[in-house]
Amino acid sequence: MTTVLDPIAASPDIEIHDQFRRRRSTRAYSDRPIDEATRRRLFEAARWAASSSNEQPWRFIYASKENPEEFARLLETLAEGNKAWAKDAPLLVLAIAKRHKGEDGGPENRHAAYDLGQSVATLTLQALHEGIYARQLGGFSADKAREALEVPEGYDPVAVIVLGYPGDPANLPELVREKESAPRVRKPLSDIVFRGRFGQPLEG
Repeated sequence: MTTVLDPIAASPDIEIHDQFRRRRSTRAYSDRPIDEATRRRLFEAARWAASSSNEQPWRFIYASKENPEEFARLLETLAEGNKAWAKDAPLLVLAIAKRHKGEDGGPENRHAAYDLGQSVATLTLQALHEGIYARQLGGFSADKAREALEVPEGYDPVAVIVLGYPGDPANLPELVREKESAPRVRKPLSDIVFRGRFGQPLEG
């Protein structure tokens, strides 16, 4: 059984900080640009994420509409369905995980993707503080991104983050607009949190 949430702000079963209620992955963006100072704050937040052994395996390549050629290059790596709305956002970011520890091809860092996720989460929350919404995409070609953005061996493109100020969902293509207005859903805690061993129910 899933919990149906309000499509704009989450309606959690337990009181949580408002930033988690307001965070959502929108597809509707305005054409308002994200200025350089704001971009730097987003990446500064990402820089201070928790990291296993302080390896900091995250790397980011951004492309803004201020440079149409760079923006088009990263946009082209997206799946066609994502291009239809991501083209309206002012900023795209390729999130990359450094596969190995150290600087000279050390042992594999099995926490690299986990740490990258933490870094992106902090970026996302800083963005929300700035009034900016983020949608994180797995629907892109890592091979195209590697070639087009010259990502070296040992670094894995993991996701593309679409960032921008919220726009009018009425401007989205019809199918995308329907998805945008669909209720948000989350599994109940009893499906994802266990006590003592896997599958053992929560107390209370």
